[in-house]
Amino acid sequence: MKRPALSLRWLDVFCAAARAGSIKAAAEQCGLSISTASQHIKALEAALGTELFDHRRRPMVLTANGASFLRHAEEALGVLDQGQAELIDATPATLGHLRFAMIEDFDSDIGPEVTRLLASALPQSRITHYTRVSHEILDLLASRQLDLGIATQPRQAIAGVATYPLLRDPFVLAVPANNTQSGEDFIQGESGLALLRYNRGLIMGSLVEAQLNRLRLKLDNAFELDSTASIMALVAQGHGWTITTPSNYVRARRFQSQIRLLPFPRKEFARTIAIFVGDTKAQGIANAVSGAMRSLLSEHVISPAIEEYDWLQHRFKLMPDQMDGQSST
Repeated sequence: MKRPALSLRWLDVFCAAARAGSIKAAAEQCGLSISTASQHIKALEAALGTELFDHRRRPMVLTANGASFLRHAEEALGVLDQGQAELIDATPATLGHLRFAMIEDFDSDIGPEVTRLLASALPQSRITHYTRVSHEILDLLASRQLDLGIATQPRQAIAGVATYPLLRDPFVLAVPANNTQSGEDFIQGESGLALLRYNRGLIMGSLVEAQLNRLRLKLDNAFELDSTASIMALVAQGHGWTITTPSNYVRARRFQSQIRLLPFPRKEFARTIAIFVGDTKAQGIANAVSGAMRSLLSEHVISPAIEEYDWLQHRFKLMPDQMDGQSST
């Protein structure tokens, strides 16, 4: 029988709710909204095929199945915490200088948390932290000027660099919120608005351009820009539309009320955000960064997007964890 894939975040929220007897208290403890915490509990119950709480009672009470599962969940989380602590403790002895880079997409919510993890895990090490666009991070990895990077995965692997996919980030349309036209109207050039393109020198831009070429779609553009913030600002002001990803939409908080997302109306395509390890001595800290990134992406990026656009469910998601499996080089 195939075992269900369980999120560590689901287990964290479940254990917190079981201890507190309240979704609200669990949400506060885990730093989540009440609706997100409730969604995690429901997702865990759906994956297991059983109710873990008697939702009709207040305070919340575990069912018999819930009480049994709680023991195993707490034991599993304890083992993972111990393993991560041992892993991080072992890393400083083998890594005197960590050169790390992360794409600009995550420089607000996620970047500071990962930086704090690195500072805590490597108190005796020198850390050089860059924020760059993906192709610059990949160039630094290829020239061995980086030990660890988080970027959009390119079409071709980088020789000697291990690649571990993190996030499937599907391409979608972002259009002015007050525009009621269909996605097909936009990609057929019938919306009356110009396409605001990502610079085709960026991996994002090249992926979009390749898909449009495959579909034989020729679209006029008013601007070609490097900056997601600038593109989203122009969409919000009604100056055009764009092909972007949910993670970039979540990043553009100040413009979200003025933007509407639509599924890409033709064959679906996506970019993959991955961790790249250029130095084997950085493998231990890469494992810890992967765990932190998965938790942070689930909480700060995936859950908010799916709460607003439920059609992103199963499209916008974490990739299977391959840190213990075979890497691509």
